[in-house]
Amino acid sequence: MKTLPQNNLIVTSKSTDELQTMLLDIIKRAKKKGASDAVVGVSLDSGFSVDVRMGEVETIAFSEDNSVGITVYIGKAKGSASSSDTSPAALDDMVAAAYEIAKVSASDPCFGLPDPEPHSVPYDDLDLLHPWGITPESAIEQAIQCEAHARALDKRIVNSDGVNLATYQFNLGHADSQGFLGMMESSRHAVSCSLVAKNESSANMQRDYEYTTARNALDMMSLEAVAASAVERTVSRLDAQKIATQKVPVLFSSRLSSGFFGSFIGAISGSNLYRKNSFLLDSIGQQLLPETIKIYEQPWLKRGLGSALFDGEGVTTRPNVIVQNGVLQQYVLNSYTARKMGLKTTANQGGVFNLTVDATGGDLAAMLKMLDRGLYVTELMGQGVNVLTGHYSRGAFGFWVENGQIQFPVEEITIAGNLKDMLRNIVAVGSDLNPNSSTRCGSVLVAEMMVAGNS
Repeated sequence: MKTLPQNNLIVTSKSTDELQTMLLDIIKRAKKKGASDAVVGVSLDSGFSVDVRMGEVETIAFSEDNSVGITVYIGKAKGSASSSDTSPAALDDMVAAAYEIAKVSASDPCFGLPDPEPHSVPYDDLDLLHPWGITPESAIEQAIQCEAHARALDKRIVNSDGVNLATYQFNLGHADSQGFLGMMESSRHAVSCSLVAKNESSANMQRDYEYTTARNALDMMSLEAVAASAVERTVSRLDAQKIATQKVPVLFSSRLSSGFFGSFIGAISGSNLYRKNSFLLDSIGQQLLPETIKIYEQPWLKRGLGSALFDGEGVTTRPNVIVQNGVLQQYVLNSYTARKMGLKTTANQGGVFNLTVDATGGDLAAMLKMLDRGLYVTELMGQGVNVLTGHYSRGAFGFWVENGQIQFPVEEITIAGNLKDMLRNIVAVGSDLNPNSSTRCGSVLVAEMMVAGNS
């Protein structure tokens, strides 16, 4: 089960030069049509994925998606259209459709291209493109071997939800009528293994999974490691118990920290703020988290899963410091939401880029020791987060911890609190980063939450 050497077998249907020429040509078509401004984006994706289960191939899916979209402005009115056909006639039709929509759309003084804001980028290549030279036949063989290895490791593995192996390559282009032209090429590969376990003495069954993803296939976990971790995670859930309703410290695993801080980012995002749909309105300069906490972006990390040279509207990304010493320094804005609030864009059209929360604690063992007695949560169910009020309530699965040691798995529980209190009561952030997430954050220990179990 070795990862094969990389080799460029996946190619996009158009070269970078051809895409640049096409983008500039579409801008010219829009200006000729009568648009005062225009912005064009193109996305070319190619790759495949295979799914195997119980030693048999379930699906092989090949993908080659080409899409181009344009937004034209007539003054402060806008119209948008898209197409998967890049022939000259189709591009003319797309431009005409966007123009006709703009003609009948209402004006908004906040519409328009981003304000020119020069920012220097220390790199012109973020090392994001690493095509994986694996054939579908080899992918199937490796996926079958991974599943077989996992099933052979422990007799309590009685079934499988299968192994997925996927490899994709992306080519993204962006241009506008004020002179911006940017291209980004990248790749992403992934393997996941999902299993079902059962004890002979019990009818109860549990399932869990392991996965690995990276820009470069050589940076992923080995298939043996994926299989072994999937087995360990799955059998560890057997004989789960219920616990009494109580208030205890809660440790969120590093798999869950991206969602934890994602809710925070959502509450300070312009789309919620200008609509006054956030529990963190008017929070700039406020102490929202402990003074040990720093939250920032690292958009230029080499091979980073969330790395980018520019955001979704062509604004150069930047290493924004969002929280320093627990104090909120800025919101998360694109050009439109920034104008709505009388502010400047933070280059976050499309989200944040490699959001990073610096560790204040140690590895998982150290974080469990710090937890001492309480709940270690490894899975959450349901949405249960109200960005307007901050109310937080999620179904959960995890492990009960005593004296810093895991005692037994816990199921059929709900954890509840308020995000404002949860953020303020963070005890520590672990150093156990999840390498499969663009959010660079370890496990998160919250001082106290309500855990609803048996009444």
